[in-house]
Amino acid sequence: MGQEIDHTVFSQEERDQFKHNLAIETQALETCFSKPQADDDTYVAGFELEAYLVDKTSLRPAPVNGGFLEQLDSALASAELASFNIEFNTEPLPLRDSALSDFHQQLSSTITEALPIAHKLDTELLLCGILPTLKDEDLSPENMSRMKRYQALNEQVLATRHGHPLRLDIVGHEHLVSEHHNVMLEAAATSFQLHLKTPFSKIQQAYNAAILVTAPVVAACANSPFLFGRDLWAETRIPVFEQSVQSGGYAGASQGPLHRVSYGSGYARNSILEVFRENLEHFPPLLPMVFDQPEPFAHLRLHNGTLWRWNRPLVGFNKDGRPHIRLELRSLPAGPSIKDTIANAALYFGLVRYYLDHDCCQLEFALAKDNFYQAARFGLKAKLFWLDQKRHNMQNLLINKLIPQAHEGLLSLKISPQDIDHYLDIVQQRVASGLNGSNWQRQRRALMLPDAQQDIMYALTRDYLAAQKEGRPVHLWEPHD
Repeated sequence: MGQEIDHTVFSQEERDQFKHNLAIETQALETCFSKPQADDDTYVAGFELEAYLVDKTSLRPAPVNGGFLEQLDSALASAELASFNIEFNTEPLPLRDSALSDFHQQLSSTITEALPIAHKLDTELLLCGILPTLKDEDLSPENMSRMKRYQALNEQVLATRHGHPLRLDIVGHEHLVSEHHNVMLEAAATSFQLHLKTPFSKIQQAYNAAILVTAPVVAACANSPFLFGRDLWAETRIPVFEQSVQSGGYAGASQGPLHRVSYGSGYARNSILEVFRENLEHFPPLLPMVFDQPEPFAHLRLHNGTLWRWNRPLVGFNKDGRPHIRLELRSLPAGPSIKDTIANAALYFGLVRYYLDHDCCQLEFALAKDNFYQAARFGLKAKLFWLDQKRHNMQNLLINKLIPQAHEGLLSLKISPQDIDHYLDIVQQRVASGLNGSNWQRQRRALMLPDAQQDIMYALTRDYLAAQKEGRPVHLWEPHD
């Protein structure tokens, strides 16, 4: 959800003070982590899973997250930008032994607890990157969650654009052009965000490994082909989010204006702290809220929260109060099933652990970045460059190289061999069949006959929800009647 603030209009004095505090905290962070760290070999993981609330009858967005969250009364659930979206969190766990099945149990229990409340509100919970029944008019300010952070974010993004509307222009299987005068386009996309804390001595290598492996993970997990009825990218959330908060950095910066939502500007060459220095030097504060009695790094963390790299380092704190830096993967979609969700996490964690012991910078950053957008656009049909400098078919690369390497990585983490086999077999079968969530939706829609009495996107959503409730992984869903 991000950090809440207490007002939405900021004076020049506040902006200047925020920049001053940000510079001090950035230097303090660099000083803190330049000292020898009391490192251990523990890896810790956690998740954020976003969901839609949809009307039980129409399967259209239901803007009732306030009432839902009030009745659920859980510290592990929170509002998102749109009042028809919610976010579920898991408690962080050491990434070893039965962690994957424990996370599965956590998410299943949370959803089981939430469903009766959703039903009392005549709604259903839907886990999908983009809701097929979503319409342009749903993304209006009236459907924005009543939080000052979101109001201020909307005002400040538009201010940086001097009032010019946000323009969505996506060329995929079809072409979509749409203009909006608010940031609610972002609410079209719901995500499965993974957090990974490594030993600090490994965080730079893990960040670079994440930059390398995100592309094939996105291709395997794609689940967002449609927006406003148009068939676009395999993972349409990527261009939607990049264009929905389209606001850059300082135009006069040495590298030119960088975008707030991006794949980043490069690998971490010497330290992960380079990213926070870039935040300071290249991006004007978007929410310059000055805290009277700030917690450690409060301004740095708020500023970092308005920069949405697809692989984003975060500053957090251990139970003993010591700061840590962890990674957040932001590019995966919600859904299709809880089993798929944990399988997706297994693939990512395994690959990051495997490749942090390799020189990922052998692949030029420009190629790693291009891999990411190729994977988002074409999914399992994409072709990628890898460390051997050769171009590979995505399905072959995953089956013959990457899934076995993820297996090795998970073994290095001392994950239960039974869990490794169970969850990576789901990925293996999905990739071999070519039936990830995105392809299932496309095949399902292609088999539907036009019916004047029934909207195809409604029928697709109905069938998707029914299959999701059965709990099987998506490669076992029937794409036909």
